[in-house]
Amino acid sequence: MAVMFEQFTIVTDPVGGSVALSAIFASLSLLTLFLLLGVLRMRAWLAGLISLGVALVVAVAVYSMPIGQALLSASEGAAFGFFPILWIVINAIWVYNLTVVSGHFDVLRRSMERVSPDMRIQAIIVAFCFGALLEALAGFGTPVAVTVVMLMALGFRPLQAAAVALIANTAPVAYGALATPIVTLGTVTSGAVADPRLTTDTLGAMVGRQTPILAVVVPLVLVAVVDGRRGVRQTWPVALVAGLTFGVGQFVASNYVSVPLTDIVAALVSAAAVVLLLRVWRPAESPDLHTTAPEDGPATGPPPPGGERVTAGGGDPRGVGEARVVSGEPRRDPPREVLRAYAPYLIIIAIFSVVNLAPVKRALAGEPWTVVFAWPGLDVLGTNGEPLSSVNFTFGWLPAAGTLMILAGILTAVVLRIRPGPAVRAYGRTYVELRHAIVTVMAVLALAYVLNQSGQTATLGAFFAAAGGLFVFLSSILGWIGVAVTGSDTSSNALFGALQVQTAVNTGLDPVLLAAANSSGGVLGKMISPQNLAIAASAVGMAGREGDIFRRVVGWSLVLLLFMCVLVTLQATPVLDWMVPR
Repeated sequence: MAVMFEQFTIVTDPVGGSVALSAIFASLSLLTLFLLLGVLRMRAWLAGLISLGVALVVAVAVYSMPIGQALLSASEGAAFGFFPILWIVINAIWVYNLTVVSGHFDVLRRSMERVSPDMRIQAIIVAFCFGALLEALAGFGTPVAVTVVMLMALGFRPLQAAAVALIANTAPVAYGALATPIVTLGTVTSGAVADPRLTTDTLGAMVGRQTPILAVVVPLVLVAVVDGRRGVRQTWPVALVAGLTFGVGQFVASNYVSVPLTDIVAALVSAAAVVLLLRVWRPAESPDLHTTAPEDGPATGPPPPGGERVTAGGGDPRGVGEARVVSGEPRRDPPREVLRAYAPYLIIIAIFSVVNLAPVKRALAGEPWTVVFAWPGLDVLGTNGEPLSSVNFTFGWLPAAGTLMILAGILTAVVLRIRPGPAVRAYGRTYVELRHAIVTVMAVLALAYVLNQSGQTATLGAFFAAAGGLFVFLSSILGWIGVAVTGSDTSSNALFGALQVQTAVNTGLDPVLLAAANSSGGVLGKMISPQNLAIAASAVGMAGREGDIFRRVVGWSLVLLLFMCVLVTLQATPVLDWMVPR
């Protein structure tokens, strides 16, 4: 029994003293995950568990990690997957579900619909601004599922609605679910190399110097998807204002306010700027895009909320013809109810703003509110003979974003007049809805910890170091692949975060830059991930036609990825290296 739990020291070349040969075995679990998800289309939770099993076998059989240490490593990763990662997601989605239960989500939707009758502008408001707000709170596919239905209700064709929702869900992703991907990135990288800058705050600031530039472009892409060159020509002022204000909001919030609040601040600032602009400016023409010849084929799903589906020639609403929503003038809600609809987001901003005040933040970082302890029985040394910092577990039970979201949820229930019974039932339903996501995230984080603490990640880092300075261009692509396969920037950061920083050190590159590039490049893989494609296809009644949606968005994904690769490469040179926090 004692042998199972004896101290383990990481070795990067366990197979014949060769890093290249060892890298073949180190990559097996990742290749398994990619194969099961990307090729065999296996359910993510099952693919995660199988890949975890492969990583454990390699750790024990190839890297000679004692089986007890390997299992303890997996258990710490799974625990971190639940707290604080899933703790944030579960409670954030609960707050969103409360707005649905009370009916105020529909009030919010109608208030957005009244801002402009122009569908090109509605795409910006709903998919970009409101989608970013949903990403800030929930993430994990929620923004696509919700905004695509709202777009259908506003009259968008199914394929078009799906493409718009997927493309819009890019720039906000790195800060989704109260910056869960950045929190994960900070945790998995902080112990991988000795760089004190590898913290949530610094990495969030660096990502905030990459994705805001992307945000400027995305609204212009949206209007191009909706109405081609004419759309860009006629609505570029509002698209540019939305993108610029969102980008500025993202930069300021991530660098000077609060990393978890970044997307909330950026989304609200962008939406407010669009509304104010539309008070003094309107497009010269607002074409009726409802009557455009359909490209989608038959719409074979339930009618969207807020209207009925009709065809060009009448008759069977599920027959071939134009999918159009007939909804009339949106109902005007009392100003008091509109204010209540926005109240949950204002409550969240208020709570997080108070907690992020320096004296409050400092007080909550110590005991008894935050407890740091060594994971029981886990004893792993790095290649330098020093204990890994990742064997210590930080349990900030009160300042954790998820705990703060519970407080926000309670206040939301009071403001929206939801009785305790329905609120508690909504909380229980949230766990049921997320049961597969819970297993998936815990399995992927367990996999990441086994890879990092057994030395498999260090082996891959040493192997990729052979790419030299070229790796700075490839780093964003690695994050893009990770998100395209797993569907999650959080999972991609967990898998590749440590690899990025170890490769950076081995090649003389900046670890903060490459860690951030993993997350920033990853956001562009979100729109082509099988999970998000399936969510979008199901929401618009096109299940089984994910390939059609993929073809609509893959080109934009690749173009924007190239843009990010060039930006990160320039940030590694004297041209833009002043953008990297020192």
